[in-house]
Amino acid sequence: MTDTHIPTGVARLAALPAADRRLLRRMAALALVALFLGILGGLLTALARAGFLDVIPSTGYRFLTVHGVSIFFYWLFMAQAALLLGFSATENGRGLVWRGLAWGGFALMLGGFVFSMVGAHMGTPLLYNGAPELGADDPGGLLVFNLGYLLLGLGLMVLPVSAIATLLERRWQGRQERLSAVGFALFAWAGFLVVTGFAALNTFLPGALWVLGMGPFPLSHGTRWHIVFHNMHYLPLMATVILWYVLVQALTGIKSVFGERFSKIVFSMYLVFVPPTSLYHMFLEPDLPGVIRVAGSLLSLFVSVPTLTAFLIIVASLEVHARTQGGRGLFGWMRLLPWRHPAMASVGVACLSMGLGITFAFVLIQERLAPLLSDTFFVPGYFHFFTVGTVSLTLLAALAVVLPALGGRPLWRPGLLRWMPWLAFAGLLVFGAAGVTAGYLGVPRRVMDVAYQSQAPALWKGLMAAVGVGGAGMALALTVFAAGVAASLWPGRESARVPEGLSVAWGGADVRAGASAWVGPFAVLVIVIAMYAFTVVGFELMQSLPVIASGSGAH
Repeated sequence: MTDTHIPTGVARLAALPAADRRLLRRMAALALVALFLGILGGLLTALARAGFLDVIPSTGYRFLTVHGVSIFFYWLFMAQAALLLGFSATENGRGLVWRGLAWGGFALMLGGFVFSMVGAHMGTPLLYNGAPELGADDPGGLLVFNLGYLLLGLGLMVLPVSAIATLLERRWQGRQERLSAVGFALFAWAGFLVVTGFAALNTFLPGALWVLGMGPFPLSHGTRWHIVFHNMHYLPLMATVILWYVLVQALTGIKSVFGERFSKIVFSMYLVFVPPTSLYHMFLEPDLPGVIRVAGSLLSLFVSVPTLTAFLIIVASLEVHARTQGGRGLFGWMRLLPWRHPAMASVGVACLSMGLGITFAFVLIQERLAPLLSDTFFVPGYFHFFTVGTVSLTLLAALAVVLPALGGRPLWRPGLLRWMPWLAFAGLLVFGAAGVTAGYLGVPRRVMDVAYQSQAPALWKGLMAAVGVGGAGMALALTVFAAGVAASLWPGRESARVPEGLSVAWGGADVRAGASAWVGPFAVLVIVIAMYAFTVVGFELMQSLPVIASGSGAH
């Protein structure tokens, strides 16, 4: 069932105009640089938290600032922007429209990255949310730091316009009656990037104006941050689902068995369910009315609806087609998937990580638990299941498919790289289990030394040591995987042909009557059960702590 065909999407990438391919490679290179810096900052932070690295607190917080800024803002969003442009160009079939805007947006984001990294090393470490209170004694550092985010926001508003114009050009010219499911998803993705860029400007412009003497001190920064954080939290998840959809087609030739119209409805759900759920980020605000807290808890229950629905579509489509090819048993059909390709391995790990992330997110977004857990290590413990296991591995999977096509150099040692997502997941499980447990037991999230002069429980130190070990394993595997993907940035003369055994071709298979799919619904049932189980555990453990304190409100 293996094939050495060149998937249609890959072939279209290879056929893009040279100017488009140069732009996409440069954007991918910057995204990977941000990823490497973020991994280094995260590793040093984890080692400091574990007590394996003896640093003064300000140095530890600077590591944390570099980690959060590089990963959360520049790696995630530069990679998204590059992939959005690349897949939009392949949907069009003729390359990018208004390419100058795409280059301009990239230049703004590059400038933002430089300012953000310089600002992260000036004065008091501002962490990734750039709280103006921390920069009040060093306004110059706050100005440089905020300028980075402002340039990034402008880039996120300018660059997607090229993608939107590229997606709509065929309709404007009468060559296309309607957008495909992928085209519609890319269009929504581009729109969300523009909105996120505007939210970044709304959040960080007041601080810059205050430093310049052109406005009051930004007392409402916390509320503005909640809004931009919500967009930057869930937009990468939407991008992840879109990339799963595209990668499954590229690697297997399979399209949704539910049809394009239903897929468009699912992608539209992000527009309906995600914006109103931002209320749960404000649960720690002391003056938030009770009715808003209740409404936020209810609305937050819907935040995972589009992601889980898209997951069901993709898994069901794979299962139905695999069963038509002879797959048997509840899980036996999975053996027919192209697991030898690092991208497929990454998608598999991403799905597992998403299930764990959603499970613990459900615990955190409840109104009664949020004040108890939000300032504990529970947050980084669960959040890395999303940022690393789900989103980052999916972005690397997409780049592992896209970059060889753009540069003509085959993926470096795919037989080795296919194990890296699983090794990263092993480290993530150790990191996440220790981190979530530490959060349940009250370990604070933004304190470098949790010993508190030997007054803290001895278990805290052991849990932080496990966090350091898991973080180190995760960082090493991610670095190897990212380096292998980055090797495809060097120009090559070989074909973008897919090596033997790394893909399958099921696109022409007929779905037999009576073919069924059980794994997707079964997985969702397991997630729901786990949600309630960990919620009960959370209430029991947190109520048993001797001190209950509310957090500061900053996620």
